[in-house]
Formats: sequence, C-alpha cells, structure tokens
Amino acid sequence: MSSILVVGSVALDSVKTPFGEVEDVLGGSATYFSVAASFFSQVRVVAVVGTDFTEELGAPFKRHNIDTSGLVHSEGATFRWKGEYGFDLNEAHTLDTQLNVFESFKPDIPDSYKTSEYVFLGNIDPELQLQVLDQIDKPRVVACDTMNFWIDGKVDALKKTLSRVDILIINDGETRMLADEANLVRAAHKVRAMGPRILIVKRGEYGVLMFNEDSVFGAPAFPLEDVYDPTGAGDSFAGGFMGHLAQSEGLDDSILRRSIVYGSVMASFNVEAFSLNGLGRLTKTALDERFRQFKSLTHFEAL
Repeated sequence: MSSILVVGSVALDSVKTPFGEVEDVLGGSATYFSVAASFFSQVRVVAVVGTDFTEELGAPFKRHNIDTSGLVHSEGATFRWKGEYGFDLNEAHTLDTQLNVFESFKPDIPDSYKTSEYVFLGNIDPELQLQVLDQIDKPRVVACDTMNFWIDGKVDALKKTLSRVDILIINDGETRMLADEANLVRAAHKVRAMGPRILIVKRGEYGVLMFNEDSVFGAPAFPLEDVYDPTGAGDSFAGGFMGHLAQSEGLDDSILRRSIVYGSVMASFNVEAFSLNGLGRLTKTALDERFRQFKSLTHFEAL
C-alpha cells in the first residue's frame, strides 16, 4: 500500500452554526485530511501541537492508524481557530485566530517519511511548502492547497511551489484571484500554466471541477438533508481524493475522476456533524453505499 505524507495544521476549533455550537474540538487541515485519507491508504502526519494537546484529543489519529511520529509537541498552546457560519454555509466568518505554536512551525520531515510516494502540502506558508519538498526523495505525486492570504501576500513563493507540484486543490475564488481572471475556465488554464498539470476547483455546495490537460470533469456536491458544520470539508475532500489516488497507484483520467467522487463522498460525511464526528462514525459499508448513490446521481445514457 502506498503511503501519504500530509504537512499542515492540527488545531482546536470553536465553531458556531445555526444548528449548534462546539468549543475546543479537534480540527486543522492535517487532521481532517489524514482521517479521510486513512480509509484508503497509510497516512503520515507532520504538524505541531502544544502542551495542552491531550492524549484524548489525539485519540482519532490512533483509532485510524495514522502515523504521528512527525507530530511535534512544543512548549505553548495549540493553534486555535474560532468561527461562525450563517445559513449560507459556504462562508465562514473568522472570529478569532490564535496561531500559538503554529506561528513558529518549521516542518522537519522524519527520515522514515522522506520516501513517501504521495505528498499533500496543506494550507501553510508557501515557503514552508518549498522546504518540505526539499526534504522529500522523489515523490510520485505532490498535491497542495493554498488560500487568498498567501496568493495576496506571497505569490512569488507560491508560484515557485506550484512549479513543483502535480495537483493543486483550491476554491473558485482563489482560482480567479491567482490567475487574475474572472472567467473560471480561462483562469484554470492560466493556473495550470504555472505548473500543476491537474487543477481541482472546489465550489462548496455546487460541487467540484477538475481541469486535466484537455479534459474537464465536474461532480456535484452530494444532496444532504442534514448539514451541521462545513469546517474541514475541503480538507476531507482532499484526503478522500488523495487516499483513493494512492490506493489506485495511477494518474489516468478514470482514476482521477473516481478519486474526485470519493473525495466528495468524504466531504459529504464530514459536514453531517461537528468536528470529526461525521468521519469518526463512518464505516466502509456506508462509504461504499454513498459512492454507489453518487454514481447513480450522476449517471445517464447517451441518446
């Protein structure tokens, strides 16, 4: 089985939506990604937490057999994020961000991780993403995430990172911002010219688009009756996508499309509960059933 290395954040989140509220629950990009990916492949995590990060908080990593040898415990408090959603669950309103130990995070990749075949660079400073790539020995596939903060403030470093990655996973607003182009299709072409041969554009409740050479593939978001908390949906999508990609050990169009759907499946389970509760109660049977429902939802016969 191929291994996936994820470098990103492990955080404590406080989230309020119209459907409930939680405080200091496990979150962070590396957390959601690794739990989602663990349903398909072996996962290794590089991140930092503080002395307040208890064994109980770390239990989901152990439960999903995630390798946390690269999880550094530093003196200080764990990264905290507080946010609120209105009935438009596509947009989070940040109320408070405390970087704490994450502010001085410098990824040091353990020797046992340096041969990881699949690498996912979570939403961190692009200069740190470059440092990670300098420590990895010839990965088969590198994917990364970024955000408007880095596009606006460190675009030169970001473009250096993009020249070294195979897959970029960002949302539609970030795609337009990075390309300085309003039309999403034209923006996608411009972003792919920066290096990533595959661009995956997340569109929230409207699904996802993949641009791959001359091919474009779209998948809807799965229609759900209960959506409680969209926090981590994008990272869960990336985890499901990369997990299935690593399990399949290929990059042909059919595998990529199937991986997109598995990513969408993982995101759909994630938003049905707060924190990791949606993914935590997920079974292989339920995962496979929703994948079949997804296929039925999008299938039609040609005339």
